[in-house]
Amino acid sequence: MGARKKNAATLRKEAKKQQYFAILNNCPTSPRKMRLVADMVRGMEVNRALDVLKFSSKEASGRVEKLLLSAIANWQAKNEGVRLEESNLVVETIFVDSGRILKRLRPAPQGRAHRIRKRSNHVTLYLGSKETAINE
Repeated sequence: MGARKKNAATLRKEAKKQQYFAILNNCPTSPRKMRLVADMVRGMEVNRALDVLKFSSKEASGRVEKLLLSAIANWQAKNEGVRLEESNLVVETIFVDSGRILKRLRPAPQGRAHRIRKRSNHVTLYLGSKETAINE
């Protein structure tokens, strides 16, 4: 690895230490259904987002709620003396990427077969404080 690449990688690592995030990989829900839930909480305060997810009727909201709790735990590990209510945490970024697709066959009439695609996704959630979101 060259010196320039190494310096850039070190800077990226240092910047990543200042961010609070959680990642959910290979979640067996279609990305389209998960994006509906992700769009509900994007930009919300953390406590309000937890309430919205808890009382949502969508199946994917339980998984996103657990992911948000994990991101909050990551934030609390680095900020031990600060209370969650006073921190003004918001869901800064949340995005859903497509994961692997399991391909299955379903029998069809007259000896044919139809392909069934069982989709999965990856969800990434970043937390930020309200002040930094306004300043940037």
